[in-house]
Amino acid sequence: MNKKTITLAICILSIFFTLNSCKNTDKKENKKIDETKVEKTVYANDVIPFFDHWKLILGDGTNVGIANNLENKDYFYTTNDGKTDWVVFKSPNGGNTHGTSNNTRTELAQIKKWYPKTANDKLTATLKVMNVSATGDARVAASHAVVVGQIHSADKHENEPLKIFYKKYPGHTKGSVFWHYEINTLGEDNSGRWDYSTAVWGHDFSVVGTDANTYPEEPKDGIDLGEEFSYEIEVKEGIMNLKFTSKGHETKTFTKNLIVSEYTTKADLPEQTQKLFVPIGQDGVERKNAYAGVGCFFKLGCYNQT
Repeated sequence: MNKKTITLAICILSIFFTLNSCKNTDKKENKKIDETKVEKTVYANDVIPFFDHWKLILGDGTNVGIANNLENKDYFYTTNDGKTDWVVFKSPNGGNTHGTSNNTRTELAQIKKWYPKTANDKLTATLKVMNVSATGDARVAASHAVVVGQIHSADKHENEPLKIFYKKYPGHTKGSVFWHYEINTLGEDNSGRWDYSTAVWGHDFSVVGTDANTYPEEPKDGIDLGEEFSYEIEVKEGIMNLKFTSKGHETKTFTKNLIVSEYTTKADLPEQTQKLFVPIGQDGVERKNAYAGVGCFFKLGCYNQT
């Protein structure tokens, strides 16, 4: 498989901004318009040039499909911060969802799947999260969070070997960036599946409040709302390499084998899993060859977790 590098700029906002300001031509008077003075709509595919290979889901559950020359002012549009054109992904807390998920999303999904064992695939993104939900139960690990990038499997259990989160509690200035690995559960029953969370900047998702409205300590090395950061995901010959960068923060790198599991017995379950998942009956083990032989694809955008 040829190596594919996919680069984009993502901005998740809670405001609206349109670049469309066109005029009509009066044919009777045969008037001419100076095209240099007409502001043209900048579409997402003008900013992210790979749309023919991705499909779009909107925050109201609509499956748009290939989204060339699409603007939806509620969920998916572009804006400019004075220097850069950004693609905006926006998703509400509640509303119609897509597939088996209970959470709303405005998200792009790669059409063609690839296989970790033979893969040579790469996704890079530069983004800034402008808003996360201010409502939710502080004891619930995914509250006040959004997923901004994924590797999703397309076969059997359709689990996720990677989810990249941004999470910020109300009243905090800084939020946390962390990533998850979800096991490809052994057997036909997927009810025992669980995630393992790793902190990038700030906390991992196991750091929660003591009650619904009492939040943990603010992370000292976290990322502010509106602060740019980048991630790079590379999967090559079964190994997933992750790189996270942000100005003023330590660059972080991680490596995970996607075709050889480290969670094949109950004794292998990490302490974090014992604390968060085992009490609710999610205590499964993983196939020895993990995601080998399983088709996977990249996803990116705003996958609201509240």
